[in-house]
Amino acid sequence: MVYVGIDLHRKRSQVCAIDEDGAQLLSRSVDNDPEALLSLLANLGERPRVALEAAYGWEWLADLLDENGIELHLSHPLRTKAIASARVKTDAVDARTLAHLLRTDLLPEAWVAPQPVRDLRELLRLRIALTQARTALKNRVHALLARHGVRHGHSDLFGKAGRAFLWQLPLREAPRRRLQALLRLIDGFNSEIAALAEEIDSRAVDDPRVELLTTLPGIGRYSALLILAELGEVSRFPSARKLCSYAGLTPRVRASAGKVRMGQISKQGSPYLRWALVEAAHHAARGEGPLRKRYDQIARRRGRNVAKVAIARQLLTLCYYGLRDGEIRCLARASSTEDMAACS
Repeated sequence: MVYVGIDLHRKRSQVCAIDEDGAQLLSRSVDNDPEALLSLLANLGERPRVALEAAYGWEWLADLLDENGIELHLSHPLRTKAIASARVKTDAVDARTLAHLLRTDLLPEAWVAPQPVRDLRELLRLRIALTQARTALKNRVHALLARHGVRHGHSDLFGKAGRAFLWQLPLREAPRRRLQALLRLIDGFNSEIAALAEEIDSRAVDDPRVELLTTLPGIGRYSALLILAELGEVSRFPSARKLCSYAGLTPRVRASAGKVRMGQISKQGSPYLRWALVEAAHHAARGEGPLRKRYDQIARRRGRNVAKVAIARQLLTLCYYGLRDGEIRCLARASSTEDMAACS
């Protein structure tokens, strides 16, 4: 068996191959050209096992290896301690370390999401990015008005009445041109976001899991689809606690000399997943039912931020059991905060 470690970069990558005894067969820098990489791997004589760190732009190489039937093992970058803490760190050393970790079965592997899941993630994350960019432009409009002492009483400055107010402002020529440029950019973002929303809605309607998750308080179609895209296959998590840990919603634990200290949440894993759950928790806390009661109970003791994170974790736990069992049963029979806690 041949084990290959690839230290991937934007233009060139370092490839190292070793045999079953750990003897180095080759160590070479190669252009990120599909034909060049496949030719190099083919010259090893047998189909190798490849270790690749989940660094920037790894997806194209993963697809290439999968299309050619080459076994891929994706290394989790934060957990590959042998690389992160190495005293001598070069591309050749990193590639050889990946190969040796794979050979000794010590490689901390990450899940390789299938291409449809990655496509859905990209679609949903693009909507988030465009929405954030649009918000930044709107903030620039508010700042421009503040610099010129303009006050308004519109709840939605960018709605129909607010737009009419902006176009009629008696501004000097230079600030007026800047305001008009910002409004045109906002209109462009509105158009693109609306097109993405239409595509997302069409996908949500065709997915029965979305209908299942939207029965939970605070979770709408978009957040349900985002949760599904970031989780992938729920069956890869052995328990709800493991899923919450994957989402970074579990506290850091430090234990020494019999003393256990619980810190803040780890915030590891997908920030998009945490964002979706915290937003859902925010809406659930404003409604009625056991989630609202549990939020109020925790908020009185620990504060609103801690309570919101706790509800986000509770929602993710309910999502796990709902997706695993095909129905949301726990929330339906929960009549108190104690029953909700038992669902965890």
